[in-house]
Amino acid sequence: MNLMRYEPLHREIDRIFRGFGENCSTNWVPAVDIREDEDRFVLHLDVPGVDPAQIDIAVEDAVLSLSGTRESDQAQEHDGYRRVERVSGKFLRRFTLPDGVDPEAVTARSNNGVLEVSIPKAPQAKPKRIEVTVN
Repeated sequence: MNLMRYEPLHREIDRIFRGFGENCSTNWVPAVDIREDEDRFVLHLDVPGVDPAQIDIAVEDAVLSLSGTRESDQAQEHDGYRRVERVSGKFLRRFTLPDGVDPEAVTARSNNGVLEVSIPKAPQAKPKRIEVTVN
């Protein structure tokens, strides 16, 4: 099973025109590692400086959405120079979930700027043996 990235057309357009205006829906895209274990999928999302309370995780129609906001620090200004290298603002990542996962059992935890999202696989249905009774 593969976990597939979900990017609607308007997200691709936003990505192309990012930086051309203030109305883009996201300001940055955090890096994500995806691992498949025997019993679950695990995502590690790099979100340093993001308050875990500012992260929204939702599953709807087999799509996992991860969004949040990283607040900006005050930029330093000295002698007319201004330097801002760390990106702040909103982010959004979406992934289409494969068949056979349990969307009700998704869990998340944050540790040192890395968000770990665990998506358990649903237990495989075992064949049920039906006994024939005689009258």
